[in-house]
Amino acid sequence: MLPAETLTVEFKSDRKRLSDVDVVEALVCLANTAGGELWLGVEDDGRATGLHAEHTTLLGLAGTVAARTSPSLHLEVGPVDIHGVRVACLRVPKAHGEVSTQTGVYLRRRIKHDGTPECVPMLPHERITRASSFGLVDVSAQPVAGCTLADFDPLERERLRQAVQQYGGDRVLLDLDDEALDGALSFTQRQPDGSRVPTLTGLLLIGREAALQQRVATHELAFQVLAQQTVRLNEFRRFPLLKALD
Repeated sequence: MLPAETLTVEFKSDRKRLSDVDVVEALVCLANTAGGELWLGVEDDGRATGLHAEHTTLLGLAGTVAARTSPSLHLEVGPVDIHGVRVACLRVPKAHGEVSTQTGVYLRRRIKHDGTPECVPMLPHERITRASSFGLVDVSAQPVAGCTLADFDPLERERLRQAVQQYGGDRVLLDLDDEALDGALSFTQRQPDGSRVPTLTGLLLIGREAALQQRVATHELAFQVLAQQTVRLNEFRRFPLLKALD
């Protein structure tokens, strides 16, 4: 009997021949988390019950997985004998990006409240976060849905110009008009129709407080004053970052 399943170890029974779809989805799930091992022919409780007759040679399994994943997953497949019972260990590395099945299914692995693992769909924001962690997507440069140029605060843009002048920033910025300044600092992104939409960077730095509260609900600044272990002051604000620094 094998130890319990973990974040990087998955057991799959093969007594009724595990379908190719289930094999591929289990491997995608592991690859989108931390990589790991899929033990084919092992029950959830760790008992080795063996491979189905169609899987005993393991021929073509790696090719099937590569053909049914995007980008293609490359795995190591090897037979293992556990107390005389033949099972298979499929090892897949952690994906440097995100992997889906050819049908567009994105999965990731997580630990449930009872300590056992499960595979769950990757939500859009989780896919963006993962891509960002690998440097594939710059979240700060993305336009903020529903925002317009009216969500920028002219006073905060002026605060920026004063900071450039006061702290020795690139003085070329001071000669730019508002549109050129926003573009140079990636505060806006130009759309196919020629319009400009605020990016997350722009909104965080020179956005109006109301716009930040509505469009970036997770943005909050905490200011705390401690006297030894006693909290003397706790303030929470949704200021744009330049105002907060001042």
